[in-house]
Amino acid sequence: MLYREAGQFKTSYQADNQIFPIRQDRIAIATVVLAAAVLVPLFATPYMLSAILIPFLIFALAALGLNILTGYAGQLSLGTAAFMAVGAYAAFNFIARVPGLPLLVAFVLGGLCAALVGIVFGLPSLRVRGFYLAASTLATQFFVVWCLTKIPYLTNYSSSGVVTVQKMQIFGYEFNSPASKYLLVLGIVAFLALLAKNMIRSNVGRSWMAIRDMDMAAEVIGFRPLRTKLLAFAVSSFYCGVAGALYAFAYLGTVEPEAYNLDLSFRILFMIIIGGVGSILGSFLGAAFIVLLPVGLNIFGHFLGLPTSFASNLELMVFGALIIFFLIVEPHGLARLWQVGKEKLRLWPFPH
Repeated sequence: MLYREAGQFKTSYQADNQIFPIRQDRIAIATVVLAAAVLVPLFATPYMLSAILIPFLIFALAALGLNILTGYAGQLSLGTAAFMAVGAYAAFNFIARVPGLPLLVAFVLGGLCAALVGIVFGLPSLRVRGFYLAASTLATQFFVVWCLTKIPYLTNYSSSGVVTVQKMQIFGYEFNSPASKYLLVLGIVAFLALLAKNMIRSNVGRSWMAIRDMDMAAEVIGFRPLRTKLLAFAVSSFYCGVAGALYAFAYLGTVEPEAYNLDLSFRILFMIIIGGVGSILGSFLGAAFIVLLPVGLNIFGHFLGLPTSFASNLELMVFGALIIFFLIVEPHGLARLWQVGKEKLRLWPFPH
């Protein structure tokens, strides 16, 4: 059959330890990336690019950051939107205060500012865990929003707190059209996802998973909980900060505290629950599901002639039912279902 490993021999440790050891997987991922970079900008409508694909990529990056902290390091966080807000406002202020600062450098600096905030609010993880850690990270959400509304310097002394972001420009080229914004976001997300995948497979990722599985045993065999947990908070917050900057510059066009509310934090948490906790692929699957589900429910509601208020309530009910379903039936989410399907395909038609 098409999905077989027969005849694919590994002659070195590097070949056996590569990200996609099966040739069919390498061909499939190359095809998907090529189609996303070439075919989608050519054939997708501006609405699909601006309203669906760009937010999908941004939310996938934020879910990836949360998955690093919660899925791989085992530290529960409810302050994802706060770290996104720090990255967005920091990038805006760096561009506004430093003339001629490149856009990508501003995004990196915004992510680093979010990483510093993540380290500060990650200190309680050394003493508390579980629900208590979630409560401490929840305080991050309220503290950051309070700072954004009470410190006028952060909002460039805007009375409403809503500020229009600067134009996205790299090497003199302005990213004005939906297709150009989509390609920029796609490039950043693809690079950071590849970086995260390699990081998870390194000693850093193994230390995170050791702390997640049993922190006392990990400390006994030589892992340092202080450095490991704070590094997880820093890397996760950096990813969320870059996602927040992209959310403001490529999607909203403004920076405002209400855009990074608690509802956004829970939505990103739902993404990794449905997509798969502790999975890079699960971050993308969960983001696609959460972004596309409201669109599908709206189409279904208009087809049946349902009122808009009922369709919005139906969306909340479906979200809750799906979260309960995945927690009970398949805790590892859509990524696990995809993995099981691949395993069955590799052994078909023999029983599994």
